[in-house]
Amino acid sequence: MFTDIAIIFVETSLIFLSATALALMAVGAVRAGLGLGRAAVALCALAASLALWATAMGPLAKAGILMPPSTLMDPPFALMPLIGGAVILWSLGKLTITGRTVLSGLDQRHLMGFQVFRVMGAFFLIGWATGDIPWEFALPAGVGDVLAGLAAMQALRALSKNAPDARAKVIRANVVGLADFAVAVGTGILTTEGFMHLLSLDAPNIINMYPLALFPAFIVPVFIAFHLFSLDALRRDKPVQVPA
Repeated sequence: MFTDIAIIFVETSLIFLSATALALMAVGAVRAGLGLGRAAVALCALAASLALWATAMGPLAKAGILMPPSTLMDPPFALMPLIGGAVILWSLGKLTITGRTVLSGLDQRHLMGFQVFRVMGAFFLIGWATGDIPWEFALPAGVGDVLAGLAAMQALRALSKNAPDARAKVIRANVVGLADFAVAVGTGILTTEGFMHLLSLDAPNIINMYPLALFPAFIVPVFIAFHLFSLDALRRDKPVQVPA
């Protein structure tokens, strides 16, 4: 029963987050004055890339390729789409002229608004309640995602009101969000079958099995990329310090 619900939830999340990211990129292109032709090509290329990426992860997860390595010498396939996906998305946004132009049209409200959807991680708590996901992973990952989403909401509210502490809340939202991912990845590895499986030995985690494997293989890298874009925007918009 939980697996059926998880399939619907994960696949719906993939479509929703991809569509939202594309919509934000379109907003950035319009606000930055990017030409219609360049914008259309960029958005179509990004949409095709996201679709291909998401489609490819499903069969890999079903085949067990995205499980943590069995030995220290085995390739860490589970981490490749997580880290590689985030790096590729960041590179497209920061190392290409079109990407930089699109991102210049977005501000922290757009970037923080995307992070609000992190509350979807509460789904792990449902898996814990049904006995399908071990608490050692579900509790820190689920609560961490909810806290990350709430921190993003607070930052978004402060930005909308142009509050004096808006920048501080954006920084906090990024710190909370990235720390949550670090904890989730760590507890995920420790509770899943592999050479570092030290927790929940009697009931291994299913986070690296289909369909939940699409969280670390697709959803998490997209969120990480938006964190990196936000941090870069903070650096770019750093207030000028006036000497006393």
